[in-house]
Amino acid sequence: MKEGNVILDKSFLFSIRIVKTFQYLREQKVERDLCLQLLNSGTSIGANIEEAVGAASRKDFINKLQIAYKEARETRYWLKLMKETNLIEGKLGTSLLDDCEEIIRILTSILNSSKGDKSNS
Repeated sequence: MKEGNVILDKSFLFSIRIVKTFQYLREQKVERDLCLQLLNSGTSIGANIEEAVGAASRKDFINKLQIAYKEARETRYWLKLMKETNLIEGKLGTSLLDDCEEIIRILTSILNSSKGDKSNS
């Protein structure tokens, strides 16, 4: 992976949205620990993708992307929970979930391709 690629850009923009959503939720006096869960997992996706860019090996690259994938799935959980409990407005929740799903699909594709290049590394 190199700088300026789709997953790197999308995950960074998603992190910005997560930070802004966190700020909004805090203004709305939503439970701090719940907000922090979303903030931590949602921004960790891009951070791990960024680390993958600088990976020392294919194994390290795959490991970092697997962590990003897990963080994206956790973020999807928190977004669903917040949407279903009306902590995040429906339209915003749907938009964030759509972005998160897209990131999960892209990460899945990259991981499948990377693992396929060298069996089970």
